[in-house]
Amino acid sequence: MTNDPTHFLAEIAPEFHIEGRLVGAAPHGSGHINDTYLAVYHTPRGTERFIHQRINHNVFKQPELLMENIRRVTDYAREQIRAAGGNPEREAMTLVPTREGGDFTRDSAGGYWRTYLYVDGTRTYDTAPDLHAVYEAAYAFGAFQKLVAGLPGGRLHETIPNFHHTRKRFEAFLGAVQADAAGRAAGVKEEIDFLLKREADASVVVDLLAQGRLPERVTHNDTKINNVLFDGSSGRALCVIDLDTVMPGSALYDFGDMVRAGAARGAEDEPDPAKAGFDLSLFTQLARGYVSAVRDFLTLAEIELLAFAAKLITYEQALRFLGDYLNGDTYYKIHRPQHNLERARTQIRMLQEMEDQMGLMEAIIDRCYHKEPIE
Repeated sequence: MTNDPTHFLAEIAPEFHIEGRLVGAAPHGSGHINDTYLAVYHTPRGTERFIHQRINHNVFKQPELLMENIRRVTDYAREQIRAAGGNPEREAMTLVPTREGGDFTRDSAGGYWRTYLYVDGTRTYDTAPDLHAVYEAAYAFGAFQKLVAGLPGGRLHETIPNFHHTRKRFEAFLGAVQADAAGRAAGVKEEIDFLLKREADASVVVDLLAQGRLPERVTHNDTKINNVLFDGSSGRALCVIDLDTVMPGSALYDFGDMVRAGAARGAEDEPDPAKAGFDLSLFTQLARGYVSAVRDFLTLAEIELLAFAAKLITYEQALRFLGDYLNGDTYYKIHRPQHNLERARTQIRMLQEMEDQMGLMEAIIDRCYHKEPIE
């Protein structure tokens, strides 16, 4: 698939219901999966901008179902925002239909394209600039869960089946250990043993979901700060973006992954484990923001497992990184020979520090839930 922004844009632009003429486009954002372009149009109202995005259908095997999910979620979110007196053009993603009323079009090479309204005066962050932005991002993800909690029309499609099924992730890791395809297991025995000893954690949430003791919800499943759109003037989080992984799941997964990514003391692939770890001050802001948004709609069982969820998703990612290292680096892209091992070790370090501070984490969640001050 070519990355030339002009190669297919001129072809697909007229297919969308835009009153105007495409006059330019440039790559946009920092995503690594889809091809995203900020396009400029001359319209009867003046210059307007839109987001054209080519879906990577090597990753998302059923783009039609993915787009059905996004259409349902964005339409419902806009209805809820409008009913509450908000501005759906700024507080939700807005799909631009094709001239035939569809959600996407295809180019001559078979690529899938969609278009969104561009929200002017906004920005995103790859790294939080301050604690206020951490709080705002966490609140935005919680508010999104609450916004779409009543989505009608039946269950969404699973765009990536079993994405956070930690038991199956553990079984895949165990298979990688036993196969030892790259002959690396002997050199990482300590890390393997560490993860195997925590096997019991892998089944906790999936079993509670299966038993009906935790509710299945509409979840985002990629809760990094760069998937939140911020108002450029006020610094307030406006809405959640990148809805490709919106599907059925547990609210715990979204919070857990938010903490795994947002409360890390170092980069995910920090070569020196001593520089990695868990930052309790960042966790506190994530907990404050998220719980403020979800306090009145999550169940008590979900609230009580939020701190555990942070540990669980960190554990899950450690299984995935170390498993890929044992398999010979077949899934995650690497830039140096032990890249996946380094990634696994940062997750293990975070996990160790979370376990050491689990009592504090649970107390912070409890104080947030009961609106008590946190010292």
